[in-house]
Amino acid sequence: MAPLAPRRKTRTAAHPVDEVLPLSKLSLYGFQHVLAFYAGAVLVPVLLGNSLGLSRQELVYLINADLVTAGIATIIQAWGFWRIGARLPLVQGATFTAVSPMIAIGQGAGGGTAGLLVVYGAVITAGFATFLLAPFAGRLAAYFPPVVTGTLLTVIGVTLIPVALQDVGGGPGLIGTPAYGAPSHLAYAGGTLLFIMAVTRFGGPFLSSIAVLLGLVGGTAVAWLLGDADLGGVDQADWLGVSTPFHYGMPHFALFPMLAMVVVMMITMVETTGDVYAMGEITGRHVDGETVSRALRADGVATVLGGVFNSFPYVAFAENIGLVRISRVTSRFVVVAAGLFMIVLGLIPKAGALVAAVPHPVLGGAAVAMFGMVATVGIQILAKVDLREERNALILAVSLGAAMLPTVVGPFFERMPTEVRAVLGSGITLGSLSAVLLNLFFHAFGGRRSREDIDWDALTDAEADAHPHGHADAHFAPGR
Repeated sequence: MAPLAPRRKTRTAAHPVDEVLPLSKLSLYGFQHVLAFYAGAVLVPVLLGNSLGLSRQELVYLINADLVTAGIATIIQAWGFWRIGARLPLVQGATFTAVSPMIAIGQGAGGGTAGLLVVYGAVITAGFATFLLAPFAGRLAAYFPPVVTGTLLTVIGVTLIPVALQDVGGGPGLIGTPAYGAPSHLAYAGGTLLFIMAVTRFGGPFLSSIAVLLGLVGGTAVAWLLGDADLGGVDQADWLGVSTPFHYGMPHFALFPMLAMVVVMMITMVETTGDVYAMGEITGRHVDGETVSRALRADGVATVLGGVFNSFPYVAFAENIGLVRISRVTSRFVVVAAGLFMIVLGLIPKAGALVAAVPHPVLGGAAVAMFGMVATVGIQILAKVDLREERNALILAVSLGAAMLPTVVGPFFERMPTEVRAVLGSGITLGSLSAVLLNLFFHAFGGRRSREDIDWDALTDAEADAHPHGHADAHFAPGR
């Protein structure tokens, strides 16, 4: 009898999300994420610092602290440890939802560094609350069917596209000046966008995966040659800047600011849930309630670190979700590399100043594609939904309308109390809340079930044929 051949060990291929790419690709793809992330990342400290009357030196410190903390937050979310971090390629950045509340809190406390201390007390409290509420929020994942997650992502993309278009016009700082909307700005933005599309179409797999990076570098180079890119900030920046805990002093914990920031973080939890499902859709990685809970715990930890290291609340950045969709590079370790780059940029202000030299129109041209891709992912999810069902159609229609309200008719919210304006003055927030609440109203508390709610496998043929929706609609059931 012939001896049995030794059994070969079979290796299961790693999911693309868990693939560790060569160092050269990790660095290149990671830096592409940083370029896509940078402008939005520095906008939050700039808006807050200017509103509280901080000096230029203090403002630079805030930016550096934000970059370092964002890098740490990104690594926590993408790498993950214990039950913290979604282990998905999610880049973390300071949330725009918290900007108005932080400005209101800081100004109410007298502005300057005194206002910052009250802001940081509220941020730390909100971070702990987010961490503690994460398991309960994860259990609510059943209330985020495709009609909700698809609407959330579509709302995020649609409401952020105007932000990209402001950059196309020259940036928010030029609004109201003759320079805003100059033909040269449209030329830079259009040229960058066309270049990205051309590289994606003709560049082959590798070049198309770094099309956004090439577009940003190429657009900046052309602008510099034509005298429209300012590199003067690089010479003025320091070589080394270290963010230390409680740089401005110990935080002040005031009751109402803490409550307001907890409410803000509860709203961002809805946004994070949509981001996690979107990334699951893009990467093909299964997302469940536990994945959402881990992502929210990471948000909580990062937000606590933000308060300690003179920074802000954190959430996944939509720009980078769109970038993953465009580049088709889904490895979470690319995002870990991006986090390391952010930390380096935060510790070396000169390097950060070089990245900041990317002109607004060039960035806007790339952002149009990236934000559009976020909306596209939402539409892709909505394709699984039966929009002939009037309740689903109303959830989408009303949420889109609500999301555009703060952008189109801002004075409605300017007349509201500060606390209300802080919550409802964001299109993303208002649209997201509308989608969640309308889904509860129509599907959780409604009298009849929609096609998506019916377990067609559990019905007999006779029951299915007798159902008002009909057996022919079985393909609308979830997961089909």
